[in-house]
Amino acid sequence: MEGRRIGVYVCHCGLNIAGTVDVEEVAKYAATLPSVVVSRDYHYMCSDPGQALIKDDIKECGINRVVVASCSPRMHELTFRNACQDGGLNPYLLEHTNIREHCSWVHEDKAAATEKAKALVRAAVKRVYYHEPLEVKEAPVNPNVLVVGGGIAGMQAALDIANGEHQVYLVEREPSIGGHMIQLDRTFPTLDCSECILTPKMAEVGHHPFIELLAYSEVEEVSGSIGQFKVKVRKKARYIDESKCVGCGVCEEKCPWKVPSEFEMGLAMRKAIYIPFAQAIPNVVTIDKDLCVYIQSGGKKCGACIKFCEANAVTPETLLNQSDQIVELEVGSIIVATGYDQFDPSVVPQYGYKKYDNVLTGLEFERITCAAGPTGGKILLKDGTEPENVAIIHCVGSRDQNYHEYCSRVCCMYGLKYAYLIKELTGADVYEFYIDMRCFGEGFEEFYKRISEEGIKFIRGKVAKVTDVAITEEEKGKLIVVAEDTLLGSMVRVPVDMVILCAALESRSDADKVASLFGLNRRADGFFLARHVKLDPVATPTDGIFIAGCCEAPRDIPDTVAQAEAAAAKALSLISKGKITLEAAVATVDEAQCQGCGRCEEICTFHAPKVISKNGVMVSTINETLCKGCGACAVACPTGAISIRHFTQEEILAQVGALIEV
Repeated sequence: MEGRRIGVYVCHCGLNIAGTVDVEEVAKYAATLPSVVVSRDYHYMCSDPGQALIKDDIKECGINRVVVASCSPRMHELTFRNACQDGGLNPYLLEHTNIREHCSWVHEDKAAATEKAKALVRAAVKRVYYHEPLEVKEAPVNPNVLVVGGGIAGMQAALDIANGEHQVYLVEREPSIGGHMIQLDRTFPTLDCSECILTPKMAEVGHHPFIELLAYSEVEEVSGSIGQFKVKVRKKARYIDESKCVGCGVCEEKCPWKVPSEFEMGLAMRKAIYIPFAQAIPNVVTIDKDLCVYIQSGGKKCGACIKFCEANAVTPETLLNQSDQIVELEVGSIIVATGYDQFDPSVVPQYGYKKYDNVLTGLEFERITCAAGPTGGKILLKDGTEPENVAIIHCVGSRDQNYHEYCSRVCCMYGLKYAYLIKELTGADVYEFYIDMRCFGEGFEEFYKRISEEGIKFIRGKVAKVTDVAITEEEKGKLIVVAEDTLLGSMVRVPVDMVILCAALESRSDADKVASLFGLNRRADGFFLARHVKLDPVATPTDGIFIAGCCEAPRDIPDTVAQAEAAAAKALSLISKGKITLEAAVATVDEAQCQGCGRCEEICTFHAPKVISKNGVMVSTINETLCKGCGACAVACPTGAISIRHFTQEEILAQVGALIEV
């Protein structure tokens, strides 16, 4: 083993490793291995003094290979690569072995754990012998950013980037930006008007010189990689001339055709030509082609919108001939902020949603209490009267093994907000059926205390059912909430006029499609998976693509805004640097062995391999910017033409051989 001078550094990690592994013994053992010229143990190798040991030994002892035995490489491999580089050694001449998660944390027998740690270090020493220096490459970054989703998360991220005078393309699938927040009446715990705080931000987005708003549009294709993404966006036809529409609403007023409004949660009607809500951005009409009689009849019927549009924005030409447009964009990074769906309580039949008229979801109640909503802000039953008793049921679809095991985080607080609004607007008796009150944010506990002092009746227990079957005179004509009161230790029946269901926040129904489009991973609960839940909560496994808001997990407005700003900061840091450093441990193709079968292209989830014609021969090439070095292509290659740098056959066989030594 001439020419190799290996240094081994074993970390105590406080007592995380040293509490189960005899670290000094492992370091002494490492010193006896072939080609090891330095072997040390230190309490915290990741600290500055720990890194200094490596740098000094590179310069003074002439070591040209480094083994660090400490915690997970995911946490600190980059730290030690940088230490090697600062010492004048190629960063890929490092082997990082994990004796914390793989050894000390999973064993109790100190002697056995010490022997296992020795084996892991021995394998690392054998493997690092075959390491070769790799070239670290750089690539330019396009300063433009794509933000997908026009809710509060998407708008905040777009504004933060645009205020730095960088071009942002904001894509929203609905006719207007605003997301779910614009549907809310007031926001907890301050009870400020949601529309009042959101509409100025919407207007700023709509008129910002560095934001190109692509509302009523959807991303169809994403290619390329960090720094150089190419995106195709389908801009759906509104069947009007947007440049001429002034949003006067006359066409909407004259249109005779109606369907339930999506924005009003089906509690009011909208026209075939419509603006979703008064403060919509952009403030232009959209025509529902499936409802428009003129379009469906080929211009033979109706046409009221054409007749009354003084701006000439609606014409026979736009109605009959306008089609979707494909807009092609080039961006350096992407922020996905596609939001959430509200859990459909109709799948829980015992709550009576869709069966009884006055059983509502949270968003439906928001529209009722909103001054611009279907009842003008009055809390009314379906018969037009005010309720005298209201039940609010928490955890509908949340914290339930049959539906979603997670807590949706916002339900307790918006349930308390509803109790306040009902008391304020109607004076009705309010019953809160809860499992646990989780009021974790700033001002939340104080808000809970305030509400509990206003005569709200809290019943701790799971609701069994909501029924209209009365068994007493008092219950006749009422909805009866049947629940267990765990504090009293008995079942209770509470007759009420209205039931509000605090439904869970869940991942969007199209999350699978979005994940596939952007190369994202999903957790078991359906939300998008961050690269690291603690240390990198907005990044994703696909470099250059970030997530923000409720597409990552349920959260309230302040946390959503904070995460959106974090995602924007990530994108801005890429723009500021102007270039990216590419991972060198990626796949490589031996063109002499490659048969161009395309199996690598089929199996790669990152779309790095591509079969092309080269001098008339089909061969695979690797986009090193996209490649993550996962090895899937190398495993699938039938001819063995693909290998992974830094994970060569020699390295892996040496490592495995060392592990099975007795």
